[in-house]
Amino acid sequence: MTATTAGVPAAAGAPASQDAPRAVATTTWKAVIGLGVVLVLYALLLLLSPHDGSARFLLSTSTDLFVLSTFVVPAMATAWVCGGVGLAVLLLAAVRTRAGRPVPVWAIAVFAAALLVGFLAWAAAGSPRDLSVVGLLSGSVALCVPIVYGALGGVIGERSGVVNIAIEGQLLAGAFTAAIVGSITDSPWAGLVAAVLASALVALVLGMFTITYKVNQVIVGVVLNVLVIGLTSFFYSEVLVPNAETLNTTTRFERLPVPFLERIPIVGPVLFNQTIVVYLMFVAVAVVWFALFRTRWGLRVRAVGEHPKAADTVGIDVVRTRYRAVLIGGAMAGMGGAFYTVVSINQFGREMTAGAGFIALAAVIFGKWDPLRAALAGLLFGFATNLQNVLSVVGSPVPSQFMLMLPYVVTLLAVAGLVGRSRAPAAAGDAYSKE
Repeated sequence: MTATTAGVPAAAGAPASQDAPRAVATTTWKAVIGLGVVLVLYALLLLLSPHDGSARFLLSTSTDLFVLSTFVVPAMATAWVCGGVGLAVLLLAAVRTRAGRPVPVWAIAVFAAALLVGFLAWAAAGSPRDLSVVGLLSGSVALCVPIVYGALGGVIGERSGVVNIAIEGQLLAGAFTAAIVGSITDSPWAGLVAAVLASALVALVLGMFTITYKVNQVIVGVVLNVLVIGLTSFFYSEVLVPNAETLNTTTRFERLPVPFLERIPIVGPVLFNQTIVVYLMFVAVAVVWFALFRTRWGLRVRAVGEHPKAADTVGIDVVRTRYRAVLIGGAMAGMGGAFYTVVSINQFGREMTAGAGFIALAAVIFGKWDPLRAALAGLLFGFATNLQNVLSVVGSPVPSQFMLMLPYVVTLLAVAGLVGRSRAPAAAGDAYSKE
């Protein structure tokens, strides 16, 4: 058995000193307080604005292998039952925190799912239209694509020790370049490749100033975002608008349904009737996770991000490793940028990313610098964004302004630590100078 001192393993076989400091596991009431506040607001919503009638949930489409019946539930009874589930989870979280044990992630997931179902039942009460579950999930996947690509780029960069604040600029540069190249060549593939190269170029500038010249990484990222926004806005007004037919009208990727699988109710249209960019996103999440945690390259990237001096001592080229990670991360973000102009719509718009890069940064923190978790966080933010569209279709009385701010509220809760404490790579944000 090895002893630990402040989190560092002692030499094997060496007795642990009685006076050596020990890592003390600490718990926080932050999650319990956050869950409590959300539950109180949820209860106030039901008490102050009760809705009569039933909520109708549409679970199938006309092309499914078999059609599931529309699920009809009493709105207020369902909402209060879901609130009771949330209260049970809150009590469980309080008991575990009092006992010095962390709140499990599954408990927070159950809490969120229960209150979400209750909120949807309340919002859709009495509506003559069915709330399409397939539409809600399909739209969520579509809206999460740029966020997930950006988050993957952020994870790779920060795992190597470079904080990539410039994800927003990389997404915007990718969307702008994909629009021009895709329009000129009439090929979405050419637009996708051009977006990857343009975003990697922004990442190269980020790496040059932060790695080579050791400028503060946050400042460089912010400046790059402002620079890209300014350049794309200028060229949009001066070049794309006067020549919209030739330079800002792209050919979009077509959907590629997977035979048989795309007809499975609920999950089929959501996962197996997408464009190639979405399928590549699924592959990219798995590949990035495997590369970071199961390959020599990933081990070197994580070593450079945690302790660059120790990595340098064993022969790892810190500068080269960081440059490669930043460029790969930038290329990944470029694919997310291309989604806007060769998948979502067929033209570029001024500042069309609308802060998706900053949401991607929050997904990195929410996901604790893990590709799989960051991708799930991106999906959550996409779901929160799409919720306003679905509720407007069913005629929900929820103000559109509230739904527009929902993704950012989720972001604040995530960054504030509602999902637990996040520890960034130890050397993230620190420039390295070889002695």
